[in-house]
Amino acid sequence: MSESRPPVPPFTAETAAAKVLAAENAWNTRDPLRVAQAYTPDSWWRNRDQFLVGREQIVDFLTAKWAKEHEYALRKNLWAFTEDKIAVRFTYEWHDTEGQWWRSHGNELWKFDAAGLMSRREASINDLRISAAERAIFGPRESQVAGPA
Repeated sequence: MSESRPPVPPFTAETAAAKVLAAENAWNTRDPLRVAQAYTPDSWWRNRDQFLVGREQIVDFLTAKWAKEHEYALRKNLWAFTEDKIAVRFTYEWHDTEGQWWRSHGNELWKFDAAGLMSRREASINDLRISAAERAIFGPRESQVAGPA
């Protein structure tokens, strides 16, 4: 039985936006196993200066990420799309073990297979030191749509 992760390509403005919101919701769970299920078993990632291949490396990466990035809260916004690709702008906030808050922002390029699983993810991310008073993101969005990423 093959895996499927609707919405699937070809994307429309509506289905691309739904895909982005589903990804945001999944990442805000901070559950590496759940997030990794949205990717093909051999998915290829570039995240900053790291290169990963496959769900096992994705799970390991996300486990380490969320062990370091406390109170992580993310917002993703659709930037552009084609039949099987989506470009996203995102911002997330978190604090380190010393209590320093950070705002991380950047762009992602996603490519999907016919079943709606992400086969490629390229992320460029920059970090900005912020004070607790400058925080703008507090937990998941209020108006979430439930569903898989």
